[in-house]
Amino acid sequence: MEEDPIPSSEPLDLNTIQRQVRELEEIIESCRQDDASELSPSDSDDLIRNCGLLLQSRVEQIVSECSDVGLLEDQEFEAYVGRFEQELNSVEAESTKVSNGIEDLIRTHGEDFNRLGTDLAQLKCSLDFVEEKDLEKAKLGADVDYHKCGKDLLDPMNVNADKFELLELENQIEKNNIILKSLQDLECTLKWLDNTEQIEDAVTGLKVIAFEGNCVRLSLRTYIPKLEDLFSPKKVGDATEPSEVNHELLIELLEGTMGLRNVEIFPNDVYINDILDAAKSLRKSSLQWFVTKVQDRIVLCTMRRLVVKNENKSRHSLEYLDKDETVVAHVVGGVDAFIKVPQGWPLLSSPLKLIYLKSSDQHSKGISLSFLCTVQELANSLAVRIRQTLSSFVDAIEKILVEQMCSEIHGDASEQ
Repeated sequence: MEEDPIPSSEPLDLNTIQRQVRELEEIIESCRQDDASELSPSDSDDLIRNCGLLLQSRVEQIVSECSDVGLLEDQEFEAYVGRFEQELNSVEAESTKVSNGIEDLIRTHGEDFNRLGTDLAQLKCSLDFVEEKDLEKAKLGADVDYHKCGKDLLDPMNVNADKFELLELENQIEKNNIILKSLQDLECTLKWLDNTEQIEDAVTGLKVIAFEGNCVRLSLRTYIPKLEDLFSPKKVGDATEPSEVNHELLIELLEGTMGLRNVEIFPNDVYINDILDAAKSLRKSSLQWFVTKVQDRIVLCTMRRLVVKNENKSRHSLEYLDKDETVVAHVVGGVDAFIKVPQGWPLLSSPLKLIYLKSSDQHSKGISLSFLCTVQELANSLAVRIRQTLSSFVDAIEKILVEQMCSEIHGDASEQ
């Protein structure tokens, strides 16, 4: 009795496979018993009787076919015998062929039968091994506390540990890919920030060197305009002018805020205390505001020093006091003229102002205060175009001094 085949879409369980193996064993055993059994005596008599009847019918057929042989002539008889021999040879050849085919079938049947038995034995061993493993897993699962593990080990996810491990590896790979993508995005962002910082540094000249606690150290590069933009090439001469100057600011901030506590500048060649005081007094002042004001002060201070240095190449003797924003001119007669520079000068063409005169040597001690005040008033009343440039203003002050001294000397002589 044949079993209905199980659809391929439905997986076979262990019990079904074992049942089919037992059925195959029974079929093989039945075949072996049929091959090994001998014929009974009645079956042997029937077989002999059938063979005898078959032989008798064949002999009678031959006799009937040969009944007319005696009437044949010699030539016809020889032809008849030859044809009979050919048929006999053909029958013998066919018999040999059939016999060989039967032997091949018997041999093939035996080999296939033995191979089937071997394969069936191997399959049975495999099924026994699988059954033993399932029993071990079931026993192991029964000893594990369900509440401690949080899930039953007999669950398919736990029975197939390889699939579960593969799933974990796939999740880990996906997480690593996400992390890698984040790192790549972060690298692009850092490159963008670095390029932006370089551009800002090139444009603003400001760069953070260190930031520790409440202290910030800044590198400050300030670009200086060319003197040719303010004066004619003849007045500038061969003065060496820097295109930029570099400073460092050490800024101390208030605790927890961006408010300024103290600031130091290196090199200390620019006065910035007044800017610091203004930043502290303003509520809305910021670090950006302070740095911008410092850069403006550096530009003005550097330009003023360059102008004073350029004028010193002539007959004048000048010096610039950054703290007071004053130019001191040592003029004739042992007199020092203190000239106040206006806001934005020399970038802006605002007029200079003589704030006071002071005797600098023993010969000028006798100059009266009224005389100095008169010179000051006359100098500040000069035309604006004269007071816009330092050299013309100093020349005018010296001229007024000489004229007033001569006038005073002539007045004293006439009185005598």
